[in-house]
Amino acid sequence: MRTLFPATIAGSLPKPPWLAETHKLWPQWRASDPDEQAAAKADATLLWIKEQEDAGLTVIGDGEQSRQHFVHGFLENVDGIDREHKVSMGIRDNRYQAMVPQVIAPLRLMQRAHQTEARILRAHTQRQTKFTLPGPMTIVDTVADQVYGDRASLAMAFADLLNVEARGLQADGIDVIQFDEPAFNVYTADAATWGIEALERACDGLTITTAVHICYGYGIKANDDWKTTLGGEWRQYEQVFPALASSSIDQVSFERFNSHVPPEIIALLPGKDLMVGVIDVASDQVETPEQIADTIDEVLAFADKERVLLSTNCGLAPMDRNIASQKLKALGAGAELARSRHS
Repeated sequence: MRTLFPATIAGSLPKPPWLAETHKLWPQWRASDPDEQAAAKADATLLWIKEQEDAGLTVIGDGEQSRQHFVHGFLENVDGIDREHKVSMGIRDNRYQAMVPQVIAPLRLMQRAHQTEARILRAHTQRQTKFTLPGPMTIVDTVADQVYGDRASLAMAFADLLNVEARGLQADGIDVIQFDEPAFNVYTADAATWGIEALERACDGLTITTAVHICYGYGIKANDDWKTTLGGEWRQYEQVFPALASSSIDQVSFERFNSHVPPEIIALLPGKDLMVGVIDVASDQVETPEQIADTIDEVLAFADKERVLLSTNCGLAPMDRNIASQKLKALGAGAELARSRHS
């Protein structure tokens, strides 16, 4: 029987200062020598595995320590992309501008993208493991297309490559594969149609647990400013959840604590496991176990306790490492308190 209220991270964790620049979404690696860099990535992964276990988390991730960015860590292994001649493009419906690589030829996965870190993760914990991949729609929103002509066609091409990697991760012994789709909260109409179609295509043939993470972004100024425009209730999930409820995806990860997402929207996901965001990634204030357990109490008005998992609202990559560590401990303690309330 599964542990009541499993606890896990959404994805990224801060990189130690000896691995890369800190407090950045696009940090530069400290070591230029490939072997030194690979060793540092492995060391950082082991460090965060231990910290997650010590914090009492149930499902362990690699913290994305080997990826400079959650999307581009995968794209580094894709042929057909020009990384040398980047162009400026609006990201997340022009929420902010970024210099992005261009798709200049049909896409092809040159090699496994994440086999090394997945095998390190699997070999160094006895607990369940989760590995994150960027979702097809979010990748499309992070590159400039010069070949496919429309976003849906490009998403399907990326979905096929992601499926190859996901099947490889399954063979590596990973228990849960999570696709990160923050773009679902921006292009809600497209997300409910070709976005979920591409997601299903990326999951084709998988027999392990599949998940999708939909958030309001990292705790950076561009995202914080955008949130102020969303009003007193954030109802973006309302347009996507019904379509996800009809999909084959097993788990849905969403924001809850310190967000303006109406709790009743959770009822739009009958039958799905709910990965509830109980840790605010946009604040350095460390949550108390009571706050976390109270958040779960709110969710249980709309969902069975057996379907609820605890997580962070988003990744913690730009956060101070010590604060992130404290938040992991709070997450584990909050899950334990929730268990004591509802066992």
